Amino acid sequence: MARKSKATKRMRNSAGEAACCPRGAKAVCLPARAPKLELGRAAEYARWFKALADPTRIRILNLLAANREPVCVCDIVRHFPVGQPTISHHLKILRATRFVLPERRGTFMYYRVNRKCLGEFPHAARRIMDV
Repeated sequence: MARKSKATKRMRNSAGEAACCPRGAKAVCLPARAPKLELGRAAEYARWFKALADPTRIRILNLLAANREPVCVCDIVRHFPVGQPTISHHLKILRATRFVLPERRGTFMYYRVNRKCLGEFPHAARRIMDV
């Protein structure tokens, strides 16, 4: 039976997992710094990214951003291969994260991009990436 050399043996941590920095290694492992982003802010940013994690919602935002005036839901629906209930569902998600702002005109709902929220988005990405 062949014996393993010391070089092929891996150190194990208390959980029995392979340690990342075996003793005697030439590379020095420094402890990782703690995240700077607080949990509440990270949760908010995660909701933003989750809201944008759908191609239809991205395209709805793109459509609304291309129009200076609020757009009626019926006009939004005309640009997509899905029905009004699906568009309303996507708008509800975008509204919950404040990417879009609703406006009721009689029995019709109109939407516009929330430019303040979209202006915060690049700032959020910079904070997440710590740049």
